[in-house]
Amino acid sequence: MQETDAVINARREMEVCNACRYCEGFCAVFPAVELRREFTAGDLSYLANLCHGCRGCYYACQYSPPHEWGINVPAALAEVRAESYAEYAWPKPLTSVFARNGTVVSLIAALAIAVVLILAMLLNSPGTFFSAHGTAAGSFYDIIPLWALQIVGIATFGFSLVALAMGARNFWRDAGPREKIGPVAIGIALWDVLTLKNLGGGGNGCNDNSEAFSMRRRYLHHAMFYGFLLCFAATSVGFVYHAFLGWPAPYPFISVPVLLGTVGGVLMLIGTVGLFAMKLVDDPMPAIRRLLGGDVALLLLLAMIALTGLVLLAVRATGAMGLAMAVHLGFILAFFVVLPYSKMVHGVYRSAALLRRAVERKLQPLGGE
Repeated sequence: MQETDAVINARREMEVCNACRYCEGFCAVFPAVELRREFTAGDLSYLANLCHGCRGCYYACQYSPPHEWGINVPAALAEVRAESYAEYAWPKPLTSVFARNGTVVSLIAALAIAVVLILAMLLNSPGTFFSAHGTAAGSFYDIIPLWALQIVGIATFGFSLVALAMGARNFWRDAGPREKIGPVAIGIALWDVLTLKNLGGGGNGCNDNSEAFSMRRRYLHHAMFYGFLLCFAATSVGFVYHAFLGWPAPYPFISVPVLLGTVGGVLMLIGTVGLFAMKLVDDPMPAIRRLLGGDVALLLLLAMIALTGLVLLAVRATGAMGLAMAVHLGFILAFFVVLPYSKMVHGVYRSAALLRRAVERKLQPLGGE
């Protein structure tokens, strides 16, 4: 991690926090701060990605604005966190995508939808594209051939996975632990990831837009996170059905892939729309408003993936199936393309930070977290 103004400011604030220690029980960040007397740029990158933005420290701090010291830990770490996304991104020429992330995500989504629509219509006659195909096995592939779906999906998603893995490697080299990682630490980190423990702040929830505590943000993240996993599980089961059992899509409503996808899509909609609504009323002081565009663009992209998937399920037996399928696949293609260069990378870096925190707990005094 390079020495930037954001890193220098975050170091100043962490040194003040380390001397004060009023917030030591608020979240995982402050016990990790207490283990340090100096803060390298890599340490600050780790702390920034360990921070879940619960904002409890901002409202509790006696030195927060309008105090002359202006301590604002959520905003300071958000700045460093955003810089870490660009710093560790791979390949390097694409790191500039993070500078105007909201605009880039929106443009790629629009372009991807247009490309899929045009290709789908070129591969079909108007009568085929807009005709009712029913729910016969393989009818989806009358609109877009299976080979085209496989080539594009494997190429884009495969590249994104490689880019995410390289970014995680870059983060780990800079901010990962030097101690040995054991199975206990992995189990603790995995539990913290799956339960979103640190979105509970010190246990009472987040301070969404005031000093009042609330679990709304944690519950909405749960809905989005597990909805996404259910949709991924639906796709995985569909792959097994098609590749190993010879059962091509679409599947009956009372089937494992459809039920998983339906529940997952509804949960994703609840989570993304709820989080978007919260951003409209959040207190702007502990946030970085210029980063809002990228956050909102990703939330809307995920919401549209879920919504168009549910619409496709509803109209798949009608003449609207071709159009609904093309639009849905366009949003999915856009997601695959922007995955390593959007706010989604925070899931990878935050999980790595939680693993480092789990390793460090053995250095923490009893009762330190």
